[in-house]
Amino acid sequence: MSMTLQELQAVASTCTRCRLASGRTQVVFGVGDPRADVMFIGEGPGYYEDKQGEPFVGAAGQLLTKLLGEVGLRREEVYITNVVRCRPPGNRDPLPDEIEACRPYLSGTLDCVRPRVVVTLGNFATRVILDRQVSISRVRGQRFEIEGRTVIPTFHPAAVLHGGGEAGSQMTALRSDFQTIRQILDEPPPVAVAAEEQLGLF
Repeated sequence: MSMTLQELQAVASTCTRCRLASGRTQVVFGVGDPRADVMFIGEGPGYYEDKQGEPFVGAAGQLLTKLLGEVGLRREEVYITNVVRCRPPGNRDPLPDEIEACRPYLSGTLDCVRPRVVVTLGNFATRVILDRQVSISRVRGQRFEIEGRTVIPTFHPAAVLHGGGEAGSQMTALRSDFQTIRQILDEPPPVAVAAEEQLGLF
């Protein structure tokens, strides 16, 4: 029997599957609506996330919240998590074995929340979800249909802040991708249409 989101979070809270466990303050599991239509997946917790136990609470998180507001969404309406749930030391990139160790939590979170749209923020989340070595600059803004979900890769808000801030070209691209998210949410769910067709209603 599959676990609930709360049960999965309880298991993760004492996880020692990889070396990141030894340096964390706490596991940063995820936050938001457990039945959200949209899930945002970042790379891993930073300093402030590790202290507060919530993903995207620093400057990148403030930008994410602002972008959500621009397309009529609130943090409470979406679900936000990361590829790894413990902070890598010095905010370094997560290593392949660390990503693999944390993969069951990511898969379990997707199974529990069952979002219509998955937004991957940056290279690491995009590569994990698409299961291929791609560059975010080449695939951002595109739609990928994976296991009944629409996946939209886009830039990580932290990368945008480091690369010119809100005046840069990455920010323009990021805003465009959030408009795409809004458009998809405003479309009728494809599963519902397919079910009606199967019932002979069309």
